[in-house]
Amino acid sequence: MIRKRLMDAQKEAMREKAVKRLSTLRLVNAAIKDKDIDTRTEESAEGVSDAEIMGILAKMIKQRQDSAKVFEEAGRLELAEGERAEITVIEEFLPKQLTAAEVEAAIAAAMAEVGASSIRDMGKIMGVLKSQYTGQMDFGKAGAAVKAALA
Repeated sequence: MIRKRLMDAQKEAMREKAVKRLSTLRLVNAAIKDKDIDTRTEESAEGVSDAEIMGILAKMIKQRQDSAKVFEEAGRLELAEGERAEITVIEEFLPKQLTAAEVEAAIAAAMAEVGASSIRDMGKIMGVLKSQYTGQMDFGKAGAAVKAALA
């Protein structure tokens, strides 16, 4: 589903001669193809799932956010803007991000689901969150919130 939307968007960007958008979409599709190749086996030539694609997209956004921050600190605002433009294109293919209240509710539900009682249960909680909310929340911030809730 996401793979088809990405390919259609890439074709549209080619037709419209949207150079920056096309470049970003090509990078995304190349990352997905790399992951396809990594997961390919003799028994299965199947590509990565939509959930894995959302994970790839989330990782690409995080990389670009980090790069934009570094560029800003170095006074290279034009490069930071380029990174932010790529983030905007990539975000189009991710589901809507959860609000802070929704993240808290998701954490509470995951804690109840695994019966969390101590910090040792953090891995289980994060596993549940990642399986249900990939691409919808920042797991770095969610991890800190889980740790705070367990403390």
